[in-house]
Amino acid sequence: MNAQTQLPYQRDQFYGRARRSVPAARRFTEWSLTYWGLAAWERSADVSLCVSELATNALLHGAPPGRGFLLRLRYDGVVVRAEVHDSGSGTPSIPDDADDADEGGRGLLLVAALSDKWGVGERNPGKVVWCEFVRP
Repeated sequence: MNAQTQLPYQRDQFYGRARRSVPAARRFTEWSLTYWGLAAWERSADVSLCVSELATNALLHGAPPGRGFLLRLRYDGVVVRAEVHDSGSGTPSIPDDADDADEGGRGLLLVAALSDKWGVGERNPGKVVWCEFVRP
């Protein structure tokens, strides 16, 4: 095995602040999981959905005009980790009072429910919102 095929695998892709970036990030995630041999994994759709939610949040709340976000996917043979890096301020959190009639505010609820672990880290400028999925 050469250096390019050794674990951990990592793929990075930058997206501009545009609506088309969310489906593009999802396709990039699906392609990466397929490339890593994880397309048939029962949680691959969960990973893609969480990436969509994190990318949407970055576009709506984290990427100032003229900026974008970085999607980083990592796989170490056990854990798939998705990170969305943006340059916006603030700390994402799950709302305490999500109303059934509200159209938004459920993205991080989905991420928390579907992933094994999620969190927010600092970067300068901005933040990194991540989630992890463990393969048995």
